[in-house]
Amino acid sequence: MPTSRRQFLAVSGAGVPVWLLGNGVAAAPIAGSRRPAPVSPPSYDDQAAATLALSPVASDAAIARRAVEVATKAGATYADARLVLSRRETVRVRDDRARPVSLRERYGLGIRAVADGGWGFVAIQTLSDRAVTEAATRAVAIARDNGKLRASLGQPPVELVPAPAAKGKWVTPHEIHPLDVAPVDKATMLREITAAIAKVPGVSFAEASMSAVAEDKLLVTSDGTEVHQILLRVDPSVSATAVDRRRGGFATRRQEAPAMLAGWEYLRDLGLRDEGTRIGEQAVQKLHAASVEPGRKTVVLAPSNLWLTIHESIGHPTELDRAMGLEADFAGTSFIKPDDAGKLRIGADIVNLVADRTQPGGLATVAWDDEGVAAQRWDIVRDGMLAGWQTTRDQAKWIGETSSRGCCYGQGHDGVPFQRMPNVSLQPGPEGYTTEDLINATEDGIYVTGRGSWSIDQQRYNFQFSGQTFWEIKRGRLVRPLRDVAYQANTVDFWNSCDMIGGEGTYRLGGTFSDGKGQPSQSNACSHGCPPARFVANVINTGGKDQ
Repeated sequence: MPTSRRQFLAVSGAGVPVWLLGNGVAAAPIAGSRRPAPVSPPSYDDQAAATLALSPVASDAAIARRAVEVATKAGATYADARLVLSRRETVRVRDDRARPVSLRERYGLGIRAVADGGWGFVAIQTLSDRAVTEAATRAVAIARDNGKLRASLGQPPVELVPAPAAKGKWVTPHEIHPLDVAPVDKATMLREITAAIAKVPGVSFAEASMSAVAEDKLLVTSDGTEVHQILLRVDPSVSATAVDRRRGGFATRRQEAPAMLAGWEYLRDLGLRDEGTRIGEQAVQKLHAASVEPGRKTVVLAPSNLWLTIHESIGHPTELDRAMGLEADFAGTSFIKPDDAGKLRIGADIVNLVADRTQPGGLATVAWDDEGVAAQRWDIVRDGMLAGWQTTRDQAKWIGETSSRGCCYGQGHDGVPFQRMPNVSLQPGPEGYTTEDLINATEDGIYVTGRGSWSIDQQRYNFQFSGQTFWEIKRGRLVRPLRDVAYQANTVDFWNSCDMIGGEGTYRLGGTFSDGKGQPSQSNACSHGCPPARFVANVINTGGKDQ
């Protein structure tokens, strides 16, 4: 007998918010304005205006202009300067005790230049006229040296595709700036969550944290661009650990609420206080669940699980620099070749994935990238075929395109801006399927939610992913919880096996604060939206105690 909505909610936990379940109910709207980033100088509300008025970065705009002027006079054919104030706060609680608050702040100027066909970059924190002049001059000298090196190696000179001059300001839509809320108030909220978890019999440890990042940046380029943006990102984390002291086993259940480009109101309205008990109960349930029988199986993946698979198997291999072999020393290259666009079948006909830097709430959403290119949306996979790449102004030239996709980003003022991942998302199916529909249509399989351990090879081809909770599916019903589950496949076989995708009402975002890339390593934040979807994969028994 198929699973009814009542049965589905009963076994999954009645009353659990949709961000936790990833079920067939449309996600509750996030409080506050959720406008996408504009492609022209935007209007902004009073809250955005107030946030901009308090920014110390705007008062230093002349410093950035001076850096570009000096670099251009020194012979740069292109130059840009980024003033960046980065602030990050993390408040943590373990059981009933608050941990020391972590607050980091950095401010400085990064200068890039193209001269004699090479790139140069210098970052400084001393913003005197002398320091800026010396740094801009040095950036041009480095560019010339790199141009000579490129020529000696037979490499083509750096060329940039055109980008229209941009002027404007943009602030993440928000009600309350997350760094305006006192750490003690955040810790109080977190202690209420862990207190609820601690009351559940069998739970031994409870942890909760809230991280907030404010990125205030002003970009000036020799092309006439001058844009000021303030980006706010917040990330909740809650976990409960159950211990079987007699047998020595343990299991941890982590909540599935995603990080978001938003203000404090997103964390305030998530309802985590009310879910502490549920998270603790699910940790105990996970501890005593049956171990999975391995084999080739159908897997129904909730958005809270599938987003990470999208990130690793689609997001990274469609970064053009990886396909060109430029990330071979760190986290690998790509199984996709630069000329595969329009030729390589990467998934079934129903699989459509888009890159989008305008998506409301997306962690990689901006108004302009770090080269002043307007945010945009484009196809990565269309009807199962590879359709496009993630590019910057110099990379677009490599594949004969006339404009950048706006994927340039540098972490802080001292991170060299280079190609970074936008929000990459699987599009809902037109049939309007719910999660229950996918389960009802499955004779023998496993329903997987949440992010767990994972591994993928250097070319982003062969992979293994786990999750947080697992339910056995028999004859269209969820019959019992499982544990020790991971699924294996290669990217092409996995996406070609996709035969059902949830509808628009099941779509939601997941995402990460810490997408690492580059040497020295930089961290980028990006989101991946998706509905639940059904695949065939090799399910293995990990035999571990904590997934």
